[in-house]
Amino acid sequence: MRRLVEFPLEDGGSVYVEADPLAGEVTRGMRPRELAGEASQTFEAALARVQPAALAIVERLRGVADAPDEIQVEFGIQLSAELGAFVAKASGDANFSVTLRWKREPHSPVQQ
Repeated sequence: MRRLVEFPLEDGGSVYVEADPLAGEVTRGMRPRELAGEASQTFEAALARVQPAALAIVERLRGVADAPDEIQVEFGIQLSAELGAFVAKASGDANFSVTLRWKREPHSPVQQ
C-alpha cells in the first residue's frame, strides 16, 4: 500500500504526495493517519533540486549552431520524504524526452 508524504509549502499550508512505502515497511492494517509521513523540506525546495537539470538541457540545446525555435523537455518528477524531488524514469531507459522544432520561412523562388 502506498503512503502519503506531507510537503509543507513556503507560504503556509501543505501538499500531500503519494509515495511508495519505505523498503521493508509493513503498511497493511495501518490507519490512514499512520500512513502519512512528513517531508524534511518544503515542496518548493524539493522541486528546486530538479530545476538545474531542466535548465541545463535547454541552455545546451539553445547553444547549438542551428538552434531550434522551440525546445520541449518532458520528464517525470518523483517525490520522496527522504530525498525530496528527483527525475523519475519515464519509459524504457529514458529519463528525459526532448523535442526540437525549427520554424523556417519557406524559401521564395529566386527572381531574375
